[in-house]
This record gives sequence, C-alpha cells and structure tokens, in this order.
Amino acid sequence: MSRTDDFSKIITESNTFKGDSVTLGAAMLNGETVTGAHVKIPLKTMNRHGLIAGATGTGKTKSLQVLAENLSDKGIPVLLMDIKGDLSGLAQPSPGHPKIDERHEKIGLPFEAKPFPVEILTLSEQDGVRLRATVSEFGPVLLSRILDLSETQSGVVAVIFQYCDDNKMPVLDLKDFKKILQYATQEGKAEFTEAYGRISTASTGAILRKVIELEQQGAELFFGETSFDVDDLLRVDDDGRGYINILRLTDIQDRPKLFSTFMLSLLAEIYSTFPEQGDSDRPELIMFIDEAHLIFNEASKALLNQIESIVKLIRSKGVGLYFVTQNPTDVPEAVLGQLGLKIQHALRAFTAKDRKAIKLTAQNYPDSEYYDTTEVLTSLGIGEALVSALDEKGRPTPLAATMMRAPMSRMDILTEVELSTLLSKSKMVKKYNETIDRESAYEMLNKKIKQAEAEEAKEKARKEKEALKKAESKKRTTSTRRKSTRMNPIVKVLTSATFIRSVFGILTKVMKK
Repeated sequence: MSRTDDFSKIITESNTFKGDSVTLGAAMLNGETVTGAHVKIPLKTMNRHGLIAGATGTGKTKSLQVLAENLSDKGIPVLLMDIKGDLSGLAQPSPGHPKIDERHEKIGLPFEAKPFPVEILTLSEQDGVRLRATVSEFGPVLLSRILDLSETQSGVVAVIFQYCDDNKMPVLDLKDFKKILQYATQEGKAEFTEAYGRISTASTGAILRKVIELEQQGAELFFGETSFDVDDLLRVDDDGRGYINILRLTDIQDRPKLFSTFMLSLLAEIYSTFPEQGDSDRPELIMFIDEAHLIFNEASKALLNQIESIVKLIRSKGVGLYFVTQNPTDVPEAVLGQLGLKIQHALRAFTAKDRKAIKLTAQNYPDSEYYDTTEVLTSLGIGEALVSALDEKGRPTPLAATMMRAPMSRMDILTEVELSTLLSKSKMVKKYNETIDRESAYEMLNKKIKQAEAEEAKEKARKEKEALKKAESKKRTTSTRRKSTRMNPIVKVLTSATFIRSVFGILTKVMKK
C-alpha cells in the first residue's frame, strides 16, 4: 500500500462515525487533494466549541458559511455574528462557477446550490429584528461586571436592585437605572438610609459615569423592551431546516463594550433558560462569533472570568460556541483549552513575531507523521485549512490539511431589495420591532418625587396658614389688652391725685365750719 493509500485509509476510518456528521471537505497530502478522503465532524461533539482562524483572505468566512449551511440542513439552528457584513448571502443560492465544480470534483462531493432560511437581527438602528434586554434581566452581579465596578460600587448596585424589588419598581432601561441612582442620594436619601444604610454620592457618581460610557456606545438601543426570547433562536422552517440567525454588527466595530455586553447577556440568558442536554447526539444551537478579539481585547478581568465560566458550562445545554479570528492567540488560553474543533487557515510569516506565533499555533495541534505543521501553516492556499476535531468518544481525530468544500449559498451580500423582501416576510420583525415604554422606575420615581413635592408644598402652605392664624390671634389679643388697659378720661380725672387732694381740701373746709 502506498503512502497516499495508507493516509487515505487512516483519514476515512477516523472520520467514520455511528451518528450523523458534517462533511467539511477532503484531506490533502503533499499539496494534493485525496479524493474521497472526507474530513468530517460528528454532530455529537459539536457542542464542544471550536475555533476558525487564519490570516485575512484565507477563507475563514467561507468555512463559517459551510458549517452554518450544513448545520441548518441537519435541522440545527445557528446564530452568526456578522461583523464584516458579508454573510447575508446565505439567504440566496450560489450562482455556481467552474472553479467550484472543479473543487468539488477533487473532493469527491457533488455540489448543490441552494438558499437557506435566514433571519436578520440587529443591535442598532440597522434594519432587522431588534434585540433588546431589560436592566432587570441582567441582575446586579452581571451588570456590575459589565460596568467593571469595584466591590463597594457593586454593593450599591445590589442595594438599588433590592430597593426596586421591594417597591415593585421595574428597571427596564438605562434611563430607569440612572434615575434610581440619583434618587438614592438626593430625594430618596432619607428613605434609603433608613432601610438600607447610607449610600455614598461618590459611589453613585462613579457608577453613573460608567453607565454614561456604555450609553455612548449605543447601549440605550439595547436596553429596554420588548426583551428578546432566546427560544426564538431555535426555530426551524417547514422543511425541518434550522434557521440561520444573522446578527448584523457592521456599525458597532468601534463599540466593543456594547458587543461584549450583548454577548455576555445572551450567553447568560441561554445558560439560565435552556434545559440540560447531557451527552446528547446533536447540539441545540451553534453560535459563531466573528472577529472574536472584539470581545476579549476590551473585556475586564471580571468579564473575562464570566465568559470563561460560561464557555465551560454552556455545552451541557447543547450549545456550541465557535470563535472566528485571525490568530488563535486572540483567544485567552483558558477559553482556547475548551475548544474541541480547530479549523486553521494559512498564517503569514512577515515578521519575527509572526514566526513565533506560528510556532505557538502549531503546538496546539496533534502530532502527525504526514505533516510538518509549522510548514503547512504557511503554505496553505485559499480555501484550505488544517482541521483537528473530536470523534464521538471525545478523542482528537488525525490532523488533516483539508480542501474545504464551497458554500451552497451566495458568497456575497444581499441587495437592498432582497434584504427588504426578506424582512417584510419576517414574523420576528413584527414581534420585536415595536418600541414599548411602559411605566417603570423612571416614571414611578418622577411621580413619587412630584407627590412628595406636592405634599411638601401642602405642608408648607398649612404651616404658613397656621403661622398666619397665630399672628392674627396674637394681634387681636394684644389689641384687646391695649383696649382694656386704656383708662376712661372721666375716671382718669376722678382718680387723679390732684382731684383727690382738691376733694379732701373742700371736705376739710366744710368740716371746720
């Protein structure tokens, strides 16, 4: 048996599974595609997370597209973070091309062009299904981590949430949260101090500044109602194909705080609401996070710890996370160590730092007698990748340089007309795109402050009225006293000393006579 035949046998046997699987392409040896030596990923281990990495222009997005399409065909819903805005073409079939036919002939796989069920989501004012969440749904712990608060400030946030719970006061958006922060140290200072202890204005001021920083990245559009129900990510169409939910993020590349806030809230919501799956034969949902460095580069230590914890735990809910980035070093080691599938496209060695990174990357893959991994990493062509996956027992499959299959859908974006048509048919747009601003903490506190001000004004008027009454009463009393002590002129004359002496003088003269 030749070396090529031996290689083909190893690849074929190691990629034969009892359960269903996704075919990525065919293995390559010495730069040549071994037809029929298909490289596959068992659905059973796709909740073990993964990484798609490689230099710009090497085919990462197309690999992501291929995975999303095949998962959809298997009835598994997908969520894609579309940072570059080049994934909406999944809703239209591929126009085909002779090079695609040639590629698939080498792989030994028939090519079929077709569209997929797509839902367009948005965090901003772009067209699509609006994703929102309320501040209350975040809770004090998660909100404090997103805002990167100190222990003391986190305690203040906990008190704020407790006050709102005790007073049945919904905190829906950032306007509500800012209002309650101000109220705690101003109009409601006495109330808070009596019930929860004194709250420092320095702490509320620092929290308020962090909230404003988040607002400046567009978070006011994300916080509010109607809250997005994560179960709507699990829809399948009438043909049993999973929906591919594409989240358009082209206008928030310079707002990583908003992106990481959304991601963390989404993962936390999924973890808290999805039932435990255990060791199931297929995942419930697969999420692809394009430009993953946007999450990790701007994240605080507390936020990173939270993400790492969720990555470790969420697979038990049947959810797989796939990070797409240029270099594996963009992903923290604690997260990288949790990733079962690695699709590594070519890396470029332009500098000494690049060469060092390539050597480190090569060490993440299983040893192979057929490849010098470091050399292969720099020699892969467009649409070729090193693939290392886990078999159904969780063991790494043999490393394979793979000729990746072409996407079945369009490798381009939708036109404005196509996008408008897609959105006009969406039931989700009708469900989530109406803005609701019901009575919440902001309105309730304003009403409470107005009532307090009205009562204060009423009490002030009452006191002023009482003071006026007292003044008038005092005036009357004084006047009466003055009147009562004012002597009658006749009496005054009759009781005067002069008059009395005169009378006595007359009486004396009369008596002498």
